[in-house]
Amino acid sequence: MTRNKDFKAVVRARMRHTGENYTAARTALAAIPSPRVPTQAARTAVARSRMDAARQQRLIVQRWFVDGRLRAIPSRRKIRAAVLLEVLSRVHPGQLYTEQQISRLLGEIHPDFATVRRELVGLGYLQRRDGRYWVCSEPPVRDDHQRDELPAWEEIWLPRFVAGDRGVRASAEVGR
Repeated sequence: MTRNKDFKAVVRARMRHTGENYTAARTALAAIPSPRVPTQAARTAVARSRMDAARQQRLIVQRWFVDGRLRAIPSRRKIRAAVLLEVLSRVHPGQLYTEQQISRLLGEIHPDFATVRRELVGLGYLQRRDGRYWVCSEPPVRDDHQRDELPAWEEIWLPRFVAGDRGVRASAEVGR
């Protein structure tokens, strides 16, 4: 089964054009060496997907945050992760926090700071040891299943954030 939606679209376009079945079209396309320089269409598709991810993130933040505070902790995993990316944007990469400090910071965002803290650690956004917390030094490695359950914004935004780019906010980077 093909997991890449963009590749599926190309395969289906070839099927329409050539009349081949899915497997034959996919095999033929996979045999074509990919160009070293991305085409304009590929660059446009990447830019469009980044803008879509940014727009989706902004909509989620607008829906779930009021005056900088989280209204509730979402039950849907993808939305919860998007909300947690916004929460994470308020923590400084490279800084160590005691449990009291991180709890106070998260308590300003949501009264159930312990659940928020636990979710941040569980997704690999925060790390902890000996009562100390810090932003992960590298984005967590995700398998395909995990990537499907998390917002696309994570792959776009998180690497820059953990690298210390404080100019990026989880909800306000692209296409605003």
